[in-house]
Amino acid sequence: MQRKINWLLLLFSLIGGTVGFAIGEIILGALLESWPRFVVAGLYFGVLALCIGLSCLIAEMIAPRLNGSSWRARYTGLSWQLLVPATLVLLFAVGALLQLLYGLHFGGSKQVKDIVLVIDNSGSMLETDPENERYTAAKQLIENMKDDKRVAVVVFSNTAELLQPFVSVKSQAEKDEVNAAIDALEPTDGGTNFSLALAETMKTIESKKYAERGTMVILLSDGFSESNISRQLEAYQAQQVVVNTVGLSVVDARGTALLQQIADSTGGSYYDVSEAGGIALVFQNIYNKLDNRTLITDRTGVMEHSTFYTLLRILSLAIIGAAIGVSLGLMFDNRFLALSFGAGGIVSGLLAGFILEYGLSGHAFSDGFIRFIAILVLAAIIGAFTLIVPVRESSSLKPRSGGRSGGKKAEPSSTGFSGRAKDSRSHGF
Repeated sequence: MQRKINWLLLLFSLIGGTVGFAIGEIILGALLESWPRFVVAGLYFGVLALCIGLSCLIAEMIAPRLNGSSWRARYTGLSWQLLVPATLVLLFAVGALLQLLYGLHFGGSKQVKDIVLVIDNSGSMLETDPENERYTAAKQLIENMKDDKRVAVVVFSNTAELLQPFVSVKSQAEKDEVNAAIDALEPTDGGTNFSLALAETMKTIESKKYAERGTMVILLSDGFSESNISRQLEAYQAQQVVVNTVGLSVVDARGTALLQQIADSTGGSYYDVSEAGGIALVFQNIYNKLDNRTLITDRTGVMEHSTFYTLLRILSLAIIGAAIGVSLGLMFDNRFLALSFGAGGIVSGLLAGFILEYGLSGHAFSDGFIRFIAILVLAAIIGAFTLIVPVRESSSLKPRSGGRSGGKKAEPSSTGFSGRAKDSRSHGF
């Protein structure tokens, strides 16, 4: 048993992690919004493990520092056979299961199924949105909603009105009903009252059926309100209702600050839109982030700052790190490497979990960079942990007494997972 390191393996592990990161980002961009999240997470970690495993296998074939020359001469064929099942398949299963767990609703949280659109209909909107593109964006969002959702619409100026009570969007007829109510709206010359808008919206939420369904609010305005909204915000906090706010061409800094306050106080996000034509994209972006809890992306909603989900993500990454380490040991059919790499995976997974938890912010470029750093930490510590936890070469020959000549006879040591000595007929896996 020796503490040693294969520097080429460490370098190739980082290269493999980089390649896995690049492929993983393509997977996220192409599949996250259309495929089940547990499948996407499973693919992400499975591909990452495959890239790291392939790189480490090539490094050991070039310089068999950890497994020894006997492994390179006799057992590389077995390692190639085990590469895909030990890395891609194993980590797909582990990543998918952990994502399923992470996506469950614990601690009284509710999955958002009901959405309230709260739209400014004050006189100033005639200037900032003369073509009523905010209503076009609302109808487009409703068209794109999944059939398990319900929607309600509140419009406000210096008064607030429930334009459309909660209605399912399972059928096109139900969607057309909401669209017709929106099309019938008449412009007003009133002012802006956030207090009445928030109060009417909460009244609608509290009077709805199926209280077990979570609710999210999208509020759009172009102005500032003098009304006091402290009491209303307390009600939203108590009900754990997220309010995402959209500011359209807001010229008064106080209006921007107030919309930001509403979003921050309820666990939502504020979006600034300079032209009405950008409203549809923002509405869809907000919808796409509903209950966005994946192990590799920013967590949003009422559980954004949840201690439980913070610990669950970090623990999940530790398990994934351990699984990647063990997968490398399986690939080499060396239980000592599996122990060393697995221990390193736990340590690196914890660090990667902290990096993701406190580094992800919801911005595409910076989040990609954070994932890249986490993956490099994961790959580097796993590859270097044989300096901490000692390993034994796979199938190294050691002498023993015996034989007809009375001299020494070589026998292979047992490093495989079966615990049996390896020879040309038994690979010991």
